[in-house]
Amino acid sequence: MLARKTFRGCLIPVSIGLTALLTGCQLEVLDPKGSVGVAEKSLIATATWTMLIVVVPVILLTLFFAWRYRASNKGAVYAPKWAHSTAIEVVVWTIPALIILFLGILTWRTTHELDPYKPLESSVKPIDVEVVALDWKWLFIYPDLGIASVNQLAMPVGTPVNFHITSDSVMNSFFIPQLGTQVYAMAGMQTRVHLIADEAGDYAGVSANFSGKGFSDMKFRTLAVNTAEFDAWVQKVKASPERLDMDHYYTVAKPSEKEPVRYFSSVDPKLFRNVIAKYNSGHVVDFRDANCSPSASKE
Repeated sequence: MLARKTFRGCLIPVSIGLTALLTGCQLEVLDPKGSVGVAEKSLIATATWTMLIVVVPVILLTLFFAWRYRASNKGAVYAPKWAHSTAIEVVVWTIPALIILFLGILTWRTTHELDPYKPLESSVKPIDVEVVALDWKWLFIYPDLGIASVNQLAMPVGTPVNFHITSDSVMNSFFIPQLGTQVYAMAGMQTRVHLIADEAGDYAGVSANFSGKGFSDMKFRTLAVNTAEFDAWVQKVKASPERLDMDHYYTVAKPSEKEPVRYFSSVDPKLFRNVIAKYNSGHVVDFRDANCSPSASKE
């Protein structure tokens, strides 16, 4: 069982559904394929419906009052000196205050439950993936398997994935909308996120932070497959003639646009660490450190 709670019983807001229907756009955030994404979708829906408790009555009452107290309606009570109603004051202040209190508690709870640094508890052993944001492509390193790929990520269905993320360029943002949780990638630091795919599929991965000329094409595919297919993918990568040592890495890291998928049958085991450490006098800094200082190395 996963540690993060999944909030259930909430429907997608009607307004969002109508927007998707009318625009023809696929709202991938609202079509999650992993437990983290499901929990985030439920949070969005819960917060939206809660706020509509105030928004909808205000809209309806505005229309009602405009019709009820129109100039031609002589039956409406005219009270020009009316100035105060305790009952109305209690309603218009108490209900919004309770909603804000509810949303505050909900946000505090889910912020901790969906903490990207919080590992997912599962009976299945997780896999580790190191992610490096480059100009303008994504490098994925599988340290336990000794392989790497560019612009393609594979993961077994039902297996938690521990992502370690950094950038060897400007700040970027790692995001797989249908799996959940956008996390920034920053040079000289590593951030983390833990995700899982509960259904097989080919999911879009994007750069969610503008990072220059090639930003719009800085995309990757996430292949969520069964164990046998994942093993076959690993063997396919291991059959690649390309090897990713530090010298070849600097060639791969050069800015390029619309970079095709590439596989590396071997990778320098210290590559990810070296990318971070070169900005910190040889130290590896984790973003979670309160001091964010090289002296607080995590590795």
